[in-house]
Amino acid sequence: MINLEKNNEKLQHNIQVAREHKIVLPTFAQMKNPDLVPEKIKEGLKKVGLWDVDPLNLFRITWHNEPTMQGGTYGGVNFLEIPSSLSGVKAKIIIMIGKWFPTGCHKVGASYGCLVPRLVTGQFDATYNKAVWPSTGNYCRGGAFNSKLLSCDSIAILPAEMSKERFDWLSKIAGEVIATPGCESNVKEIFDKTWELRNTRDDVIIFNQFEEMGNCVWHYQVTGNAIAEAYESIKTPTSRFAGACFTSGSAGTMSAGDLLKEKYPYSKLAVGEALQCPTLLENGFGGHRIEGIGDKHVPWIHNVRNTDMVIAIDDEDSQNLLRLFNCEEGKKYLKEVVGVPAETVEKLSLLGISGIANMLCCIKFAKYYELTEDDVVATVATDSAIMYTSRIDELNEQQGAYDMLTAARDYSEHLHGVRTDSMLELSYQDRKRIHNLKYYTWVEQQGKTYEEINQQWYDTHYWTDMHAQADELDKLINEFNDATGVLANM
Repeated sequence: MINLEKNNEKLQHNIQVAREHKIVLPTFAQMKNPDLVPEKIKEGLKKVGLWDVDPLNLFRITWHNEPTMQGGTYGGVNFLEIPSSLSGVKAKIIIMIGKWFPTGCHKVGASYGCLVPRLVTGQFDATYNKAVWPSTGNYCRGGAFNSKLLSCDSIAILPAEMSKERFDWLSKIAGEVIATPGCESNVKEIFDKTWELRNTRDDVIIFNQFEEMGNCVWHYQVTGNAIAEAYESIKTPTSRFAGACFTSGSAGTMSAGDLLKEKYPYSKLAVGEALQCPTLLENGFGGHRIEGIGDKHVPWIHNVRNTDMVIAIDDEDSQNLLRLFNCEEGKKYLKEVVGVPAETVEKLSLLGISGIANMLCCIKFAKYYELTEDDVVATVATDSAIMYTSRIDELNEQQGAYDMLTAARDYSEHLHGVRTDSMLELSYQDRKRIHNLKYYTWVEQQGKTYEEINQQWYDTHYWTDMHAQADELDKLINEFNDATGVLANM
């Protein structure tokens, strides 16, 4: 459960900071349904760019933003439907698009869900504490951005081998940026740095996405409902929501699957990971290049008991499809040879590396279960290709200029060549094995207790009670906004 105990002295500091900087906090209900956002906020957004450092952009932490970089308000949820001509499967695949969040990534939502409960309870003091955002990339970007909007100091931590675009942007937003050794799968090194900060500084508060339940609550309430809305907008009388597939970064997005399984009881939930680091599949380890997911441990916030399948994705597939989807010759091949609609091809740049991996998870899922035209599978594109232009340049240097022949190879080998290997449909004992892996990271290294890890597995109310805290959080957010008086005086 999220601790909602108040520290009234620090809470008053936060109220004063919000009053001085004209900060209004959105509720979970408003992020889920922007129709509830006050009209004066909507009018203000028409003058604000999507990435502007302006507190009004807190109200763009939603899947309903207009797909524009300047002055948009709200519309339907942003998603892309992948046609069979591209996927090679009969089932419809819908991908939620993260590009139209501030920072170009939905992680602003997860980080908001972690920070705001501490602000509205006074557990975090905006006049003294620094928010530490340990991440394998996008989460620390979202956390640093939200900290800036909320007039809080921030420290971003991410692996040194992440893309240049991430570091360049963070240098302008975060108060401090720390690069830890290794690549996407070097999560323990990030954890070690947070413990070093804890033990040497008294002004830091760690917002570890892998253990923060606010991450779960946000995705359950906001992402889960957005996916359901997207599905409802395209379904036919014979449609069936077959399931959702998400690669496991922090596992926050997996909580969206918890809601979807409640709404559509016959659906399944699959978790993806890199084949080069098959931790969930076979207790494995290694390095990989699917930026946006982290490995070699099981996140504390992963509700493993509600997960039906593990799917491993070869990072070679996601890397080569990044070029196919973004180089002109690749797009020409898809349009002229494969026959993918031009409108779809031009939107494939909305998928970053992890989004491509998520799409591949959906394709493998659809092939495994032999899904039909009536079936719909959903996933998310955390960010877009704009965050990986340097990776495309690196691949061009390594493999040579992209041409139609290379495009044919990539389409055949890395997309339509994807098979149902390296997949595991989880039995009760398989789930228990994966859950038990949490012990070595979280109990032995990160301070969780034996009682807590057993509670996650055996207490049938553990996850549902936590998801339901959104209502109580919204009450606290509304009380906070009333206390600042900012909204009333706009």
